[in-house]
Amino acid sequence: MYQVITMFGDNEPWWFFENWQEDIQVEESFASFEEAQQSYEEKWLAIKNNYEYIHAKTNFLSAFWNDGDERWCEECDDDLQQYKGLALLKDYQPITMESRKDFYETTNSSGKAKRCERPKQGAGC
Repeated sequence: MYQVITMFGDNEPWWFFENWQEDIQVEESFASFEEAQQSYEEKWLAIKNNYEYIHAKTNFLSAFWNDGDERWCEECDDDLQQYKGLALLKDYQPITMESRKDFYETTNSSGKAKRCERPKQGAGC
């Protein structure tokens, strides 16, 4: 089963840190890769128009963000960049197939790209 998920949170979608699924906003499941790919590409084109920066991997993992989309982290004592993530996964794992070049060659990543380095405990980061 394939999943196309959109996320929003502190990390780009390729990190898959513990509890990464808590950042999922929308999830759709598909029986075929072709259906999932079509959904991913439609969502990618719609999302990119709302963000200044894009960092896309070749295997259907993309992060979008704007300067100023941050949240305060008490444990870090700093602002953390917030990312809209889009991923096409198979059984919640990254796939090895490569997306069309126009979905990763348009990457224009810059800005504040960092994450909390402190271990998550309780309600902190």
